[in-house]
Amino acid sequence: MGSIMAATAIFGSTGTTGLCATEAAVKKGLQVKVLVRDPLKLPAPLKEQVEAVEGNVLNYEDVLRTVRGTERIVVVLGTRNDLKPTTELSEGMKNIVKAAREANVDVISICLSAFLFYEPDKVPPMFTEINAEHKRMLEVVKQSDLKYIAVFPPHIADQPASSYLVQVDASVGRVVSKYDLGQFLVDCLDKPEFYRQVVGIASKQD
Repeated sequence: MGSIMAATAIFGSTGTTGLCATEAAVKKGLQVKVLVRDPLKLPAPLKEQVEAVEGNVLNYEDVLRTVRGTERIVVVLGTRNDLKPTTELSEGMKNIVKAAREANVDVISICLSAFLFYEPDKVPPMFTEINAEHKRMLEVVKQSDLKYIAVFPPHIADQPASSYLVQVDASVGRVVSKYDLGQFLVDCLDKPEFYRQVVGIASKQD
């Protein structure tokens, strides 16, 4: 089935980039299901346009309820500005991959970080732990049989949408608009040339 009204599950929909991806999916005419701990965190216009499943990504049944009946998945899990050691994102990723298999969904995009392009000793120390967790997330999805698109954004900026650059296996710039990133996470689901690839992205600068 093509993208018209294709049902898409989004994890991390109330985060900065997650909201942009959710809005992009709705504007594209997709049916959208989101897993949220607190449905009240969804902005008013979106509440009427998406199906919200209340729950936690660490609870497999909640994840499965979100994925069931969809055809593709967008993962924008984050810790906001918390850089302490965690395995919540990778454990959630394991649940998402397992649910995707059970629900026969095979296309998934996942937002990680351009620091994964770096050698480990080149990653700024403050980001070491979250980068290690992003690497664990990447390994979970790489070891699956899913058609994944692993997107490695640089600094995510609160700036208007523009045109953007993407490239497989390479960093292409230092900044990406949250709107451009959200749009690509949705659009790439329909682009087989990116399946099972790692992709760099950056907004074009004037």
